[in-house]
Amino acid sequence: MSIWFSIIIAGLINYLTRLVSVLAINPKKMSERTKKILTYVPSAVFPAIIFPAVFLNQENQLVQLNDPKVIAILISFIIGIITKNLIITILGGLITFWTIIFLI
Repeated sequence: MSIWFSIIIAGLINYLTRLVSVLAINPKKMSERTKKILTYVPSAVFPAIIFPAVFLNQENQLVQLNDPKVIAILISFIIGIITKNLIITILGGLITFWTIIFLI
């Protein structure tokens, strides 16, 4: 029972800290410069999450350039530059990855 109690308490603390930060920050009181800087946060966090999953294997070593994940991300990067559409970029990368994995 104490494990479940600990999990619930940890979840509540996590939720409340996030909720307080969202409720405490009033976007109307932020300067334009702060708002502009905060628009770059998703662009900085996304590569930090994606790149290790693509370029590192289970032993945290760099993968070869002919790895299907690397090829798929390079093609999706090119698709993203050309189309400037997130959905098409993601679908293009997934289709490329699946094609390499299952057909080649």
